[in-house]
This record gives sequence, structure tokens and C-alpha cells, in this order.
Amino acid sequence: MKNELMRNMSVAEARIQYDAQVKKVLSQKVILAWILRRTVDGFKYLEIQDIIPYIEGEPEISSVAVNPGETNPEQISGMSGEDKVPGEGVVYYDIRFFAYRPDKKEKVKILINVEAQKDFWPGYRIETRGIFYASRMISAQLGTEFSIPNYNGIKKVVSIWICMNASKRAGNAISEYCIRKMDLIKGIPDIPRAYDKLSVILITLNEETGTKEPLLQMLNTLLSPVKGAMEKKKRLEEDFHVNMEGNVGKELDIMCNLSGYVWSRGVEKGAEKEKKETAERMLCSGRLTYAEIASFTGLTEEKIREIEKELMLHV
Repeated sequence: MKNELMRNMSVAEARIQYDAQVKKVLSQKVILAWILRRTVDGFKYLEIQDIIPYIEGEPEISSVAVNPGETNPEQISGMSGEDKVPGEGVVYYDIRFFAYRPDKKEKVKILINVEAQKDFWPGYRIETRGIFYASRMISAQLGTEFSIPNYNGIKKVVSIWICMNASKRAGNAISEYCIRKMDLIKGIPDIPRAYDKLSVILITLNEETGTKEPLLQMLNTLLSPVKGAMEKKKRLEEDFHVNMEGNVGKELDIMCNLSGYVWSRGVEKGAEKEKKETAERMLCSGRLTYAEIASFTGLTEEKIREIEKELMLHV
């Protein structure tokens, strides 16, 4: 990966590719099986390899969305479409796929969305956004999974949010937000299948704090910003029995290479910014020569003259 293309790639472009690669890694069925076993009813007591066949087809990555207020016959069955939100443009689900509940006599379809979130607090509550996404996935089923007035055809939706870089206080936790029946005055029969249609799962990760939960351990290893590809592969194979010889290993290699590139270029850009700001302060003092500033900052005298010209333009 570290070829001429990588060397010429901007940090912004690399970040975009890295984010896309994280989604590719998370969309591998063995990884999804790990997530399902801990978060979705019916999969808890199955082996990982036994869960994989219940995942239908190939998960869609950043290509599925829902048109609010419109009926699109392909949105659910074809797993395609757009989600245009006023002021935000088109919003896509990170990963979306179907799975079937293994603990039911008949085939019970569930629509699942997995989102990778770099920040636990991006300025709003993640669980609230999860409810928004899950609600969209329910309304988009109109015309495909159910038709009015046959609301019984609505399939359950699960929106799973994996939040990296959570604080030590909030990290390494899993919470579910769902619909439950509460009797104000008893008498109405409880039929869970009638209302158990929406679930939002919040998974928070923090590599620095320990956890005994296998899923959190696996995801912290997989998405670690500091572990290299070799270390990740070794741990994933030995501790979590994830085969690295297939597509998972290939996609993980690409993700780790991009991660290392983004990190190193980010540090490089940060160092350059600090040097420039130091040179600006020295120039403003008016006490040092170009040669003295160059010696202190490590910048060339030509670069310092360019910085001085920029300062003069803003005076």
C-alpha cells in the first residue's frame, strides 16, 4: 500500500479511504457474526461459524439509504436507495444486511444496520441518532415487507453503533434501547412480536481500560489505532479464532496500512504547523534573522520568507 499512490495521497483522501476500509473490515461475515451473537436475541448460544449462514447475501456498504416519505420497492429487497436529508445532502448507512432468527420455527427476517463512529460524543447523543436510523428502516419497508393496513408484516430492525475512542468512564460497555410494554392498568395481553420491532445497540470501546467481554476485546483489537497488522492478526487468530487467510486478513492489512499512513502524515502535518507558528512568532518579534529562525525551527530560509509574505498579506 505504501507506494507512489500512497505517497501522493493527501491526509484528507487517506482518511476517507481509511473510514471506508473500516466499514469493509466490519462487514466481513465472521465479524458480523461476533456482533450478532452478543447483541441480537437468538444468536447468543451459537458458535460463530454457525451464525454466518443466517446472514443473507453480502452486506451493503455505504450504498443503502431511505427516501423519507417515499415508497421505493427496491430499498429493502434490493438493498439500495438514497437518504436525502435537508441541509445534509445524501446520508448512507455504513453497513446494512438481513439476517434470520435461528431460534424460530419459521424464517423470521431481521434488518440490521451497523455504524462505525469515531467519536462517542460528536455533538449529539448517538442513541438518539440510532433511533432515527432505525425508524427510517421501518418506514422504508412500506410497499416491500408490508402494505397498509397489514402492519403485521413489519420486520424488526436493529441499529448497532460501534463507538471508538470512548472515555474511560463510558468505554467498554454495551447498551440496548428498545420498546418494552409497561402496564399502567393491567389487562391488555402481552404479545411481544406485536411491538418488538426496533432496537438500538450502543457499543463503546476504550482500548486502555480492560474488559472481560469477548466481543469488546475482539473489537478493541480489530479497531486498535496503535496495534499493527501482524499483532492484530495474531491476536484475532489465537484469541478469537478469526481466520486471517481469507478476505478478512486482506482487508485488515489495507486498513492497518491506511491507519499508519494517516497517523504518520497527521503527526507530520502537526509538526509542520507547529514549526510554522513558531517561525511566525519569531518573525513578529523582529529580533532574529532568517538564518537564526531557520536554525531554530528546521525550516529553510526560503520557507521562512514565504511565511513572512503571508504575514504581510494579513497585516
